[in-house]
Amino acid sequence: MFSKSCEYAIKAMIFVAQKSDNETRIGVKEIAKGTDAPEHFIAKIMQDLSRRKLIHSVKGPNGGFYMDKQDLMSSIADVVRAIDGDKIYSDCVLGLKACSEKNPCPVHHEYKEVKKNLIKMIEKNTIGEFKEKLDSGKYFLKNN
Repeated sequence: MFSKSCEYAIKAMIFVAQKSDNETRIGVKEIAKGTDAPEHFIAKIMQDLSRRKLIHSVKGPNGGFYMDKQDLMSSIADVVRAIDGDKIYSDCVLGLKACSEKNPCPVHHEYKEVKKNLIKMIEKNTIGEFKEKLDSGKYFLKNN
């Protein structure tokens, strides 16, 4: 559904949100370790998210990434669009270029409802809400 980059970005944003209370800065190494993601990949993703103003970054020896209250209001869809663009709204699940209502792929009509629910979920849920779920202790972000 999402690219690997997008999956890493969502996990990284939620991880930073959880760790950056009082604007505590989180380094790339800690983010990579906390999300089971390759460090070089996380570095590129975090720079991109920072450029798009979805997360704050500070350079230097005491630098890192953090989120403020405004950042926590970003929806999961904001992160998906920043990394994958609008593909989730229009692309065929099988990757066919000509798939449409008039020219459907074999799974088009069944996937349409799944896609609608996925889009609804990512648009209504914020990074802050996912952070709260993690804070509850009922959910996890990383496999043990």
